[in-house]
Amino acid sequence: MLNDQELLERITLNPKVLSGKPVIRGTRLSVEFILNLLAHGASLSEILEEYKGLTPDDVRACLLFAAESLSRSEFMPLTVETA
Repeated sequence: MLNDQELLERITLNPKVLSGKPVIRGTRLSVEFILNLLAHGASLSEILEEYKGLTPDDVRACLLFAAESLSRSEFMPLTVETA
C-alpha cells in the first residue's frame, strides 16, 4: 500500500491542463470529477471499468488530496446547526 506522499504525487497541477485544476497524473481526469462520481453513487469498480488505466490508488489519491486540502483551509458548511 502506498504512503500518503506517494499517493499525493499521483495528483498534479498544470496551468495548461484543465485550467490548472488538480488532475490524476497522466490523465485529464480532475480530482473534482472523480469525487463527483463517488458522491453521486459510482462505485470504485464502475469508475475503474469506465476509465481504463485508472487504479484504485488513483481514486484513493483523489480522496486524500481532498482531505488534505480541506484540513488546510477554512471551510464553511452549507448549513449551520444550532444546539
